[in-house]
Amino acid sequence: RLVRDNAWRTVGGEGARRRRQRVAVTGLIATVLPDEDTPAPALIVNDGFFPDIDPAVFRKQHRIRDAVTPDRAREALIAAMLAVYRDLATWALSHRAAGTRNLADVRLSDGSISTIDGINTLVLLYQRAVFTAAKAEVVERYRDVDLTNAGQRKAEDLEPSVTELRRDSIHAIRDMLGVTRTTVELI
Repeated sequence: RLVRDNAWRTVGGEGARRRRQRVAVTGLIATVLPDEDTPAPALIVNDGFFPDIDPAVFRKQHRIRDAVTPDRAREALIAAMLAVYRDLATWALSHRAAGTRNLADVRLSDGSISTIDGINTLVLLYQRAVFTAAKAEVVERYRDVDLTNAGQRKAEDLEPSVTELRRDSIHAIRDMLGVTRTTVELI
């Protein structure tokens, strides 16, 4: 796509009166478009209680670059689903034992179902937990290439990002469990 922008430049040489003049700057920004023949990635089918995960939604919501192959994104999502499942296994088992078929049917302690945009908030929190954990893994894995000094500094700048993504995943899980996000003990 072609981008036009206005910029300022200084005109006039030595001995001449220098002045600033607005000039039009034209630049070309290359955008890589996916092949139209490429099918959308298949859903990752979950266990029936937790919702299936759509890799296309993950890529769109978390701005996953095209450099991350669909297989690698899928692998990160499956690893995240396993980690989140491990953290929620006991909680999910208690809801299944109570006769709840899937996460979308889980009710709050007062018997209501909390929704945002027509979707159960627990489903949204589950998706957030999985997506942020998967994004953290993708960011970590793409630092394993040989880096220059400048690239190493940029990779170090990503460190808080990975930590923040993992924190967001843990917060979503804790919100699902109804547990506070901090623990304070008196010594």
